[in-house]
Amino acid sequence: MVTSLVLRPVLERANGAALARVGAVTARNFFAVRHSGYWLVVVSGFFEPVLYLLSIGVGVGGLVGGFQLADGRTVSYAAFVAPAMLAASAMNGAMAESTFNFFARMKWVRLYDAMVATPLRPFEIALGELGWALFRGSLYSVAFLGLMIWLGLTTAGWALAALLASLLVGLAFGGVGMAIATAMRTWQDFDYLTVIQFGLFLFSGTFAPVDSYPPVMRIIVETTPLYHAVELIRDLTTGLPNWAMLGHVAYLVTMATIGLAVASRRMGRILCK
Repeated sequence: MVTSLVLRPVLERANGAALARVGAVTARNFFAVRHSGYWLVVVSGFFEPVLYLLSIGVGVGGLVGGFQLADGRTVSYAAFVAPAMLAASAMNGAMAESTFNFFARMKWVRLYDAMVATPLRPFEIALGELGWALFRGSLYSVAFLGLMIWLGLTTAGWALAALLASLLVGLAFGGVGMAIATAMRTWQDFDYLTVIQFGLFLFSGTFAPVDSYPPVMRIIVETTPLYHAVELIRDLTTGLPNWAMLGHVAYLVTMATIGLAVASRRMGRILCK
């Protein structure tokens, strides 16, 4: 008991200091955006999913018609595509911040070399950068869900649940993105990543139900991370909760945990030689 009384304040102070250091890394990105033209890049990320929604969801949707959900309801093609665009936006925003920008700060600017000279540890740097990636992704998600509500594609209550799901998607892809960035050697390596992301964007049940794919292709698609993100958010925005959502959540949580663990370990090897 005496040991507990002595150690508890010390541990609380240590945890508080660690959170403060993580917050300092995230805050650094806020100041960088405010004092540079980078905020234009951040804002521009919102328009890509909106353009896809308007051109394909609304435009092509006029030709496709509606989709019947598992509970028998029929929704418009725009309502079917919109949650996929939200999931893809969360993926792209998190990956852009945790791969390209993360690589630039680590290998080109050498920002993290200066950070580890302070009490900051590699894991805290990774968490701080991930926090910024989540904030950036949440801006896109809030604005996009507001557009969905305005277009009548979902309700406010389900939009709030979808917002939480999109943050989980950003967390998963952000963690994996940082792990990938630590393995990148040159800028040209990002070309491979772009091809993979685009493939996920096209073949994750984004524009057509997975049931329409050939059996072998369907099995492959169902193992990809964006598929689980799309299905989770689509079930929420259409108001169709089910037990399969727990599997999607478990997949994304596992993905985030593994990605963050690998990223922090590799950062420690690179920065603390």
